This record gives sequence, C-alpha cells and structure tokens, in this order.
Amino acid sequence: MSAKHVHSLDKDKHDLNKFGYAQELMRSMGGFSNFAISFSIISILTGAVSLYGHGLSYGGPGMMGFGWPLVALFVMIVAASMAELASAIPTAGALYHWASILWNKRWGWYTAWINLIGQIGIVSGIDYSVALFADPLLGDLFGYESTLTTTLIAFAVILLTHGIFNHIGIRIVARLNDFSAWYHIAVVAVLVVSLAFFTKGGLNAFDYLFKVGETFQDKPYMFAFLIGLLQAQWTFTGFDASAHTIEETINPRVRAPWGIFNAVAYSFVFGFIMLAFVTLSIKDAGAAAGADNAFIYVIGQALGGTFGKVVLWLVTFAMWFCGMSSITSFSRMMYAFSRDKGMPGSRHWAQISKKFRTPAKAIWLAVILSFLLALVDYVIKQANPDATYTTIAFLTAVSVVGLYVAYGIPILLKLIAKRQGRFLDKHRGPWHLGKYSDVIAVLALIWIVFISVIMVIPPNEMAGYALGGMIVVLIIMDYAYYRNNFPGPQAALGTSIEEILRKERELEQSNSQDGGAPFKA
Repeated sequence: MSAKHVHSLDKDKHDLNKFGYAQELMRSMGGFSNFAISFSIISILTGAVSLYGHGLSYGGPGMMGFGWPLVALFVMIVAASMAELASAIPTAGALYHWASILWNKRWGWYTAWINLIGQIGIVSGIDYSVALFADPLLGDLFGYESTLTTTLIAFAVILLTHGIFNHIGIRIVARLNDFSAWYHIAVVAVLVVSLAFFTKGGLNAFDYLFKVGETFQDKPYMFAFLIGLLQAQWTFTGFDASAHTIEETINPRVRAPWGIFNAVAYSFVFGFIMLAFVTLSIKDAGAAAGADNAFIYVIGQALGGTFGKVVLWLVTFAMWFCGMSSITSFSRMMYAFSRDKGMPGSRHWAQISKKFRTPAKAIWLAVILSFLLALVDYVIKQANPDATYTTIAFLTAVSVVGLYVAYGIPILLKLIAKRQGRFLDKHRGPWHLGKYSDVIAVLALIWIVFISVIMVIPPNEMAGYALGGMIVVLIIMDYAYYRNNFPGPQAALGTSIEEILRKERELEQSNSQDGGAPFKA
C-alpha cells in the first residue's frame, strides 16, 4: 500500500473520529464503487422496467418522452442538495446524523425512522420486481403457472440470496456492485441495439415518444399523467446509498457526493435512451398497457419468443444486482442508527461480524422486514382478490414517500441552520454548491412536497394508509421508547478519543485472531 494511500485512510479515520465514531467498518471502497452502489440501486433496469406498464397505462408514450426528463431534472436538484450534506458530515448515519447535528436528536430520530420505512419499501419493491420477472420466466421454463403465491416464494428466495452475499463481506459486494454498474450499461446497449435493428415491422416515428393526451385509465389525462410519474420517481430512489456506505469509502468527502449526483445523472441519460427505444417499438399501446407485465409484452412482440426471453433474463439479472445493493444500504443505515441506540434491540443490530466486518444482524433484519411488508400485502390481496391497486405500486409508493421525506428533512434543517447562523461556510465540505445552495435546496423541497402528495392519491391510497399507520406507530414509539432510551448521536455525547481508539484496536485484534482480512486504516 502506498504512503499516499495510507495517509488518505488515516485522514478519513480522523475525520470520522471527530464525529465521535470508531472506524469499525472496512474502509476499502473506491470512488467508482461508491457511485456503483447508488447507480445499481437506482437501476434503470428495475424501476423504469417494472413500472413501465404503470407509466404507459396512465401517461401513454408521452410519459417516457416528457415524464422521465421532468422527474430526472428535479431529482438531480434533490441529489445535489444531499451531496453537499454528505461532504459536510461523512458518517454512515447520513440523513439521520445530518438532521441531528443541524437541529437536535428528536429530528434525527424521526428522520431515521422515516428513512427506515422508505428503505423497507424500496428493498421490497426491488426484490418483488425481480420476482415479477423471474417467476413467469421460470414458469415457462419448468411448466408451471405464475401466481401471487409462486411470486411470493420467488421473492423470499431472492431476498435470501441477497442476505447471504451481504453477510459475507463488503469486498465481494463492492466487486459485484462494480460489475453491476457495467452490466447495467451493457444490458441497456444490448436492448437498444436489438430493438433498433431487429424490431419486427420497424420502429415507430420518433415523435411517437412525445405523444400526449393518450391514457388507458378512466381519468383526465393531466391527472393520469401525474399518477404515472411514479414510474420515474421510484426509479430515482436509493441514491442515499453512497452516503450510507461513506464510512467504507476512501476520500469520502469528495467521492460520496459525486457518487450521489453522478448516479442520478447517468441513470437519467441511459434510462432515457432505453425507454425511447422500448416505447418506439410498441405495436399496440392499448394491448401493452392491459398486459400483466407491459415490458415483457412489448419485448416479446418486438423481438419474438426465444430472443426476447434471453433479453428479459438479462434484465432480470440486472434487477437482482439492484436488490443486493439495496440490502447493503438498508443494513448500513440500521447499523448506524443502532450504534446510537435508536432502535429497540439496538445492541444486536449494531453488532459487527468480527470475521466479515459487516453488520450481520442488521442485514438479516433488513431481509425479514422487507419480506414482511410484501407478506402483509399478500394476505390483504388473498382476503380481497378484487382490489384494484397492484402490489408493486403499493410497495414503490411507500418507498418513494418514505425516502424523499427523509431526504427533505435535513435539507430543510440546513436552510434553517444557515439563517440562524449555526451552519457557516466553514462547516461545508469540499463538495458544495456555493451561492446557489439555498435556491437549489428550496426547489428540492418544493418537489419533495409535490411528489409526496401525488404518490399517495388514488389509486395508490393503500400506500397512504400504510404510511399513515407507520407514522402512528412511530408517534407511539416516541413516548414508549425515544424519551427513555435514545441518547442521540455519539458526536453529541462527548465520546472520548481514547474510547474510540480502544474500539478500533479491539476490532483489529479480533479480526486478526479470527482469521479475517487485516483492517488497514
């Protein structure tokens, strides 16, 4: 290891120590790996694909031509505001720590729990999307009919594989995330080239992509168009993963902010290209919108049976990578919150595997909670088979609102802290927006309020009910747990540097004795 690299790791560890935390996680992720985890969770081959039918059904072809760029523009504004905060406060607690430091521990506690709600929704939504594609493909292969029950079983198996890979170490996950980023780009290229040159009957005229006024729902077009924005909005979630893995990233004050922003920007470009060719290959928009899986229908019509299925399997594997990255982000968030005693049973969820240097128990709790959210929906669907909402719309709406509200709280608190003179230029990190910071933050907050309303109106009211129920539980926990058990972030408790260094020495010694990889920091 070069002297420059050792110096960088020492500086990163020192920066973390200043916030009251020991370097417990393995700091081995480079800038590309940090970008790759957010790019993989955004996953244009998951969100844009699994909700393609939702967008097409409500907004028609114009949803891809206008809806996708509209959402991407505002999400880049949100991402820029979050990147600033990641540069200023480089801890794995991310949103929760930002809110706590900018205001107080109660705001941090609520931010953490709202973020957890969103994380449960996004992991469930992503892995359920994998199951929605994998189960019918496996059904065709092995001769069974895909049902709600077989989809739930596939969902459970997929979650299990993600738990195992995350448990055994950040190094293998980081390598798979690196591969995932390139794999996503390669699959988009295969899909685009295939549709451009092999679509049966050729592509539609380019202006078809911007056709507005066509909806396949019984609602006025503009209202339907707004509901259809869920497709793009859910795709652009999860980019806070670059902040949650910041304690595992080298030179995090620069690399994590760029990871957040670039993940959104690159997803916008590659996603638009992919959606353009898929939409231009549509033969019958009404039939596609009415199909069980619109994307599978469109690809099957455009490319034919065998070749179409090969492409769909490639897409399904991309979704699998996305789900693995989301478990990484979710577990790191729970680990950071639990080491500050923010959750019941925190001592378990904050434990680090001495062999693998991963938050093993938090990983498996993330798996269980994500499965339970889909299981509750499955039970409701079995009791009410005539329900008009779809499982994937329910799960994704929960994640969008939960995550974006959590994104918005620290952005708002930073504006207030600046006005009160508590957040000064000296508190900024090396990645910042300068004089445009406040304007961009205000635009980000306006968008977050707007989409939080749009995502829970009918037909997604079930998501609103679920979120409302979770908030009620959270308020009860405020009285039952928060007041007597939550001391707040370590940075606010005056943890001594001697105690921090003692923790680091114990982990290094245990890691060496257990035969794990040496901890270099």
